[in-house]
Amino acid sequence: MNLPNLDRRDRSILNFLQENGRLTNAELAEKVSLSPSACLRRVKLLEESGLIAGYHMQLDMKACGLSGAAFVFVTLDGQGRETLARFERAIKHINEIQDCYLLAGQYDYLLRIVYRNAEDLERIHHDILTNLPGVVRVNSTLTLRAVKHTSKLEM
Repeated sequence: MNLPNLDRRDRSILNFLQENGRLTNAELAEKVSLSPSACLRRVKLLEESGLIAGYHMQLDMKACGLSGAAFVFVTLDGQGRETLARFERAIKHINEIQDCYLLAGQYDYLLRIVYRNAEDLERIHHDILTNLPGVVRVNSTLTLRAVKHTSKLEM
C-alpha cells in the first residue's frame, strides 16, 4: 500500500493510532466509522505495508531519575565506511545514547544523550563518548527544557 493510495479512513487510522497506540480495535473502528472487522483488516494492511513500524510506550525521563538531555556533535578522524561502521556498532548498545544521526556538514554525527546529574554527564562524556572508536572531538549542548517533542507524522 503506497502512501498516495491511502484513503481518508486509512489516514484517520494512522493519525488516531499515532495519538494513542493503545486504542482498542473497537474504539478505533468507532472513531473512523468502520466495522471492527473492516478496521482490523485495514490496520493489518497498514502494518504489512511498513507504514506502521511499531507500537511504543514512552517513559517519563524525570520519573526514571534522568534530569537532563544533551545534544552532542561528534567529529571522527575519518569519513571512510569502516570508520563510520565502527562508530555506529559501538554506540548501538549504549543506553545513554537515545538517538544518533549521521550528518552532512561540519560534524559527522549528532547524538541525543540522557543523564542523571552533572556527575553522570561528566562520566558519559569522559568514559563513553571520548572513548568511542574514531572520535576526535565532541561538542555538547545541554537542553534547558523540551518545548516540543513528537514523533507524530501528519497523514
